[in-house]
Amino acid sequence: MAGPLSHIRVLDLSRVLAGPWAGQTLADLGAEVLKVERPGAGDDTRSWGPPFLADREGRPTSDAAYFLAANRGKKSVTIDFTQPEGQELVRRLASESDIVLENFKVGGLAKYGLDYPSIRAINPAVIYCSITGFGQTGPYRNRAGYDFLIQGMGGLMSVTGEPDELPGGGPVKTGVAIVDIFTGMYAATSVLAALAHRERTGEGEYIDLALLDVQVATLANQATNYLVSGSSPVRLGNAHPNIVPYQALATSDGHIILAVGNDAQFARFCAVADRPELAEDERFRSNADRVHNRAELIAIIMEVLKQRTRAEWIAALEEAGVPCGPINTIAEVFANPQVQSRGMRIDVPHTGAGHIPLVGSPMKFSRSPLNDRQAPPQLGEHNDEILKGMLGLADEELERLRGTGII
Repeated sequence: MAGPLSHIRVLDLSRVLAGPWAGQTLADLGAEVLKVERPGAGDDTRSWGPPFLADREGRPTSDAAYFLAANRGKKSVTIDFTQPEGQELVRRLASESDIVLENFKVGGLAKYGLDYPSIRAINPAVIYCSITGFGQTGPYRNRAGYDFLIQGMGGLMSVTGEPDELPGGGPVKTGVAIVDIFTGMYAATSVLAALAHRERTGEGEYIDLALLDVQVATLANQATNYLVSGSSPVRLGNAHPNIVPYQALATSDGHIILAVGNDAQFARFCAVADRPELAEDERFRSNADRVHNRAELIAIIMEVLKQRTRAEWIAALEEAGVPCGPINTIAEVFANPQVQSRGMRIDVPHTGAGHIPLVGSPMKFSRSPLNDRQAPPQLGEHNDEILKGMLGLADEELERLRGTGII
């Protein structure tokens, strides 16, 4: 069976992470994604290593693991669209595509005739998604935007990390480029909505996505905590601003995460901890009480948890139905039987390396198969397939374009 987007072609002019993540999501769903890259260099992330992918003989290749993380399932074609002939090739590909993804600076593609008005003139039904740091409008629209910068400007780092007064306190970014990832997912969602609109009306769409907008939107409860109260949330380390106890805590031999989400779970925790009276204490009876008296309760729980090992607490709390768990390394994550049973590590054939390990897609459909078993492409791997097969270029023309550095 074909994937749910097997009838869709995407022209991916993006690079690094946010745009490529959107393209990879659409590829997983079955779309044909044509990734346009610079001849001889490719996407910047191909060189963002180590680690680098090893070939069949164990020698490092020019493709970094970073690139592999965001380009599964695509086809690579190399075109230098700073040159007029390259621009024309990209326009021809765009005329045959349903979706165009790009993450150049505002106005950056207009000088090449590859901006939305230019592409819409030759493909009125195109869905064109632009990803920038700050959007197409507003006083910051011409600034470059990077995930780390946006995490700071967008408020995420004001609520991530330990409080200033504690050892090691201060703002901390997340361990992955979460703004880029969320922006890629919002881009994919927006494109799917535009496809649904086009199916009803025949109309194309322009989508303007900004990393800063996404960061503000994904502040979620922290943003509405501020809007409702008028007080800016602060860094609480691993604690939760609205739920207690809901944080990482030390046992006798390591940390566990205790995630008590309601009063019944708190009562069960107290019973397992041999402190049933805490559930009836007026300071801790409801979640609101526990939030107001956070310091007193956490001090008590910390002393209680030190009386048993991490494994003992997890076993006892899981049996009682109290949400908890370990803090795993990434190696432990991929050794976890639940992660393995869900197929979150996949091994796929690769033209240069034989087989490579990748992270599988989290999307699970009952009928539509996913296309997450196709490896990220080598640079220019599909030049002949796309330029000959789609555009009908003759071998002689391809050789001439290679000789001039256009492809």
